[in-house]
Amino acid sequence: MNKLLLSVFTILMIASLRGFGQQKSEWNVRVRGVYVAPQESATIGVIGGGIDISKVVIPEIDFTYFFMKDFSAELILGTSRHKVNTTASNLTAIGGSSSADVSLGKVSLLPPTLTLQYHLPTGIAFKPYIGAGANYTIFYNANAGGVVKNVSYQNKFAFATQLGFDYDLNKKFFLNIDVKKVFLSTNAKVDASNLTPASSPELAPTLAGIKADVKINPWLIGVGFGARFK
Repeated sequence: MNKLLLSVFTILMIASLRGFGQQKSEWNVRVRGVYVAPQESATIGVIGGGIDISKVVIPEIDFTYFFMKDFSAELILGTSRHKVNTTASNLTAIGGSSSADVSLGKVSLLPPTLTLQYHLPTGIAFKPYIGAGANYTIFYNANAGGVVKNVSYQNKFAFATQLGFDYDLNKKFFLNIDVKKVFLSTNAKVDASNLTPASSPELAPTLAGIKADVKINPWLIGVGFGARFK
């Protein structure tokens, strides 16, 4: 990841120097449908196992401002809601299976992402670009569902990269395809004290504080339309 970060930012810095002084001052607005595909993994305390986070399709809007020729900043806005469950967890201590999937309900993510972009000056309708920047993901409206008592997630900053292209339909409107990778991790805490066996009340404090380090690392694959405003 460090090599990728360095490579992308090196390209963007070279591009910014190349475009310095060539002002454009243009706004682009895009509306996309985005396929959110987490590449999840987790280290889960007490019960072990892995993690499964559902894939979803969401609407998204983004705003791009060209402050130099071929050089812009993009802010994307959208929200997604996912089902979450553990996989192959060991529940023998509470009388369950040694390889069980445990529902952790649903959670919504609000991940505003700001990227710096370089647009290759092709001179034709096909206009590819690359970008890199920062993401801040807010976890909200967590519903633990009907198995555990409560689930909470920490809001986190993350690094994001992107690759995409615009294809001009005319001078104002264009098609867009965009792919982003967000290197997002979070710390989750599960309160499963409601599952404490009556015969083992001493397990309640342990079950009330099950911690997990979760890597979400989603791919965001978007297709949509855009318009230019000067």
